[in-house]
Amino acid sequence: MNTAINLISDTVTRPTVPMLEAMFSAKVGDDVFRHDPTINALEEKAAALFGKAAALFCPSGTMTNQIAINVHTQRLDEVICDEYSHIYQYETGGYSSNSGVAINLIKGQHGKINAAQIAAAIKPDYDWLPRTRLVVLENTCNKGGGSYYTLDEIAPIRDLCQERGLALHLDGARLFNALVETGESTEQVGAHFDSISICLSKGLGAPVGSLLIGEADFIRQARRVRKVMGGGMRQAGYLAAAGIYALDHHIDRLRIDNAHARRLGAVLQDLEYIEAVRPVKTNILIFDLKAPLDSEQYLAYLAENNVLASPFGPNTVRFCTHLDVSETMIDQVEKVIRNYGK
Repeated sequence: MNTAINLISDTVTRPTVPMLEAMFSAKVGDDVFRHDPTINALEEKAAALFGKAAALFCPSGTMTNQIAINVHTQRLDEVICDEYSHIYQYETGGYSSNSGVAINLIKGQHGKINAAQIAAAIKPDYDWLPRTRLVVLENTCNKGGGSYYTLDEIAPIRDLCQERGLALHLDGARLFNALVETGESTEQVGAHFDSISICLSKGLGAPVGSLLIGEADFIRQARRVRKVMGGGMRQAGYLAAAGIYALDHHIDRLRIDNAHARRLGAVLQDLEYIEAVRPVKTNILIFDLKAPLDSEQYLAYLAENNVLASPFGPNTVRFCTHLDVSETMIDQVEKVIRNYGK
């Protein structure tokens, strides 16, 4: 049997041989005591990359986002975000259970919101309303089909947050997929946000880990919150070494993943059984099937032909390209999707 082509997510990536070699040779210590030199090096590298003072290595992007919410807010506060945001859709309501805050959802465009929408959503200062305290943007937006913000779109949001005394956090799990398209720098991004989360275990290909990045006082408090959430790790420098390798070697190649998704999107656009293809901006491709074909039937057909993908609704499917999917594999996926119903 042929090895399946896994388009379920870019989280399925496995370390490359050079990445494994970097992991095996890492110097490690106890990170709770801040004695792991490789974690320290990764945190310093990430902070410098975004022009911030400090960073914190965590097991997951959910944890980095939840820590950020906790540090930026107090109980009875409110977070503004798009209705498609990962913090709302895929973090099991952690904003409520971890931080005791409410969430104010905005219906944006493919997961993106603007300053005018945010301004209209800010609550007045009444005792019977939660206090608006934090705005969260997701770049790229998973449920929005890999859509991304440019700096020109972020700047008015930054200005509004500063004017209204709101913190601004970036869920940048797939940020680098956007930056290879826009050509914008990490330092420019860092200047617009109070905190930033980046994921190492998606397109960058590390096996585990995300980073929370911000100023020194913010990260000092974040470290305490990480501990109470169970994220204090010991000899995790082996994992941090993979993150350093990923940042050094796997950013530029994300262009390939984005191009692969666009190629498949163009193919799907012309197929009779496809109802619609969402705009393909980066490495995520979301498409709708024409009734009566549903996602369960279509995913079964793909699996029979050694292609794995994600259901994204009763008639909706997601493909996610990544470094473990070669051009030859994309050729095969194209053949499979063209042959449906033949």
